[in-house]
Amino acid sequence: MTSLLPHIQMDTGPAPTASVIWLHGLGADGNDFAALVPELDLASCPPIRFVFPHAPSMPVTINGGYVMPAWYDIRASNLTSQQDEAGIRASEQAIRTLIDQELARGIPATRIVLAGFSQGCAMALHTGLRYPLALAGIIALSGYLPLADHFAAERSAANSHTPIFMAHGSQDPVVVPARGEASRDLLKNLGYAVRWHTYPMPHSVHPREIADISAYLTDVLTTQTP
Repeated sequence: MTSLLPHIQMDTGPAPTASVIWLHGLGADGNDFAALVPELDLASCPPIRFVFPHAPSMPVTINGGYVMPAWYDIRASNLTSQQDEAGIRASEQAIRTLIDQELARGIPATRIVLAGFSQGCAMALHTGLRYPLALAGIIALSGYLPLADHFAAERSAANSHTPIFMAHGSQDPVVVPARGEASRDLLKNLGYAVRWHTYPMPHSVHPREIADISAYLTDVLTTQTP
């Protein structure tokens, strides 16, 4: 059995009835987005449990083998060559364990949102769209869908109608906009409900993006009553 990843937990109120699991990017940790919670306008939402896991540390090829927190190794700057399939699938199992923990705590899958930035975005899309139970939503920020060649055969029908919030910076030099757009187009062509947003920013988070995430969370977490 996959052990539970270390993580930070923040609740917006007592007795949460929904959960958001938020995955950080390469070289960061769970603290990276925990500070965002107070900036989100979630006044219309029931209490939410935010879970910010820390990825394990590993050598990252593209960074000269330097050991850092990572969901998987990156071996090429274009992100699609020599993908670390074993690492991606290992992290998928670790993230599934986090989702399963929320289920065990009484939060139904339809009240769980999986979110991620950059490499965390890749894992949110990869894991969420393969998960066997329908989730409330997926937030995919400044990233892409890894192992795209396997996706059509491995995707779960349970999340074929899950609303996906995808966002990208028009000036992103790390995950170039074309990489995110290709993932968006693949998902749209397969019938997914992708809500695409672009912002005038590099590989970062924009104030307008935060407002749009607030609106998205309010939408997907108030349409399903606790």
